[in-house]
Amino acid sequence: MKFFIVDVFAEKKYQGNQLAVFVRDGDLSIDEMQQIANEMHFSESTFVTQATGDEFEVRIFTPDMEVPFAGHPTLGSAFVIRELLGWSRGDRLVLNLGVGQIPVVFSNGTLMMEQKQPSFSVIIADRSRIAEMLSIEVADLMPNFPVQVISTGLPSVIIPLKSMEAVSRCVIRHDRYQRFIDDTVKAALLVFAPETIKAENDLHVRVFVDDYGFFEDPATGSANGNLAAYLLEHRYFGKAALTYRVEQGYEMGRPSLLEVAAEKINSDFVIRVGGRVYPVAEGRWG
Repeated sequence: MKFFIVDVFAEKKYQGNQLAVFVRDGDLSIDEMQQIANEMHFSESTFVTQATGDEFEVRIFTPDMEVPFAGHPTLGSAFVIRELLGWSRGDRLVLNLGVGQIPVVFSNGTLMMEQKQPSFSVIIADRSRIAEMLSIEVADLMPNFPVQVISTGLPSVIIPLKSMEAVSRCVIRHDRYQRFIDDTVKAALLVFAPETIKAENDLHVRVFVDDYGFFEDPATGSANGNLAAYLLEHRYFGKAALTYRVEQGYEMGRPSLLEVAAEKINSDFVIRVGGRVYPVAEGRWG
């Protein structure tokens, strides 16, 4: 198979979130795809095939499992399909993922995907449990906004903190995180604050996951889509339409930039998350 490595949600090479994209051999089994994803050991790897016209089949694997949706694999796969394989020449293509069809639009070097309608799940009332899981104090959490589980395809626990310093101080206690997963929900943990390293950005974000081999994600499109739904639902910025920039990955040495445009119209949400993609390598597998 041919494969590519790209950096997604980056401002230049060697930033953002790494992705391996494989041009799938028709005889490749699910077990083989899982083994390859584990061998690459990036947070995700994808396997792409051409469907019809500007629709493409994409399967996403972490080192441990197949997932129905993830942000940087969606944008990175779309970039490879259009820019490196030349399978599509238009400004819009559609990826068929486990959650259904996700459109991706290309505009001036930025790729934007539209995410599914959010589902709003449990609000975590025990804030001390959240604080202990993150090795911070309850006083670090913003008191006027809830801790809530939200999903636009892959669930996240959205945790608003008062300061960037508190975000940077977070260290996962994995025993407590595992208990939370076992008795509450299997979901990533997204912490954010309205302070930033770069003045032109709007939110500072970290995302923690429970996949063995890596426990923090440098740039997370799916979780930031969930965050956009949270910001709109709880009127965090006091607006029904938002355009903002998220910085993530700084604590990992992988600075990332995500651009978000989101709007709530009556009870419907329009959530678009995007960024830039940079090719790093290509080769043949096997």
